[in-house]
Amino acid sequence: MAPKYKIGQKVTITPVKLQHFTPRDADIEGYAGQSGEITDYYWVTLKRGVVIYIYSVKVGDKEIILHEDEIESYVN
Repeated sequence: MAPKYKIGQKVTITPVKLQHFTPRDADIEGYAGQSGEITDYYWVTLKRGVVIYIYSVKVGDKEIILHEDEIESYVN
């Protein structure tokens, strides 16, 4: 499976709504609704052969790491 987003693509941060928040989720909430640019991506292959993508996203002067389900394509 190919990555959903490409380097240079603008995205919007949309944290997944969970019933129980983890410390990772709390950190992402501060970026909810902000837009950024994909600077790199990485993939991990799980035992079951499932590939997941993790993206490095530049937001302002910071770079954060997000799972594919925490971002969506930027729309004007």
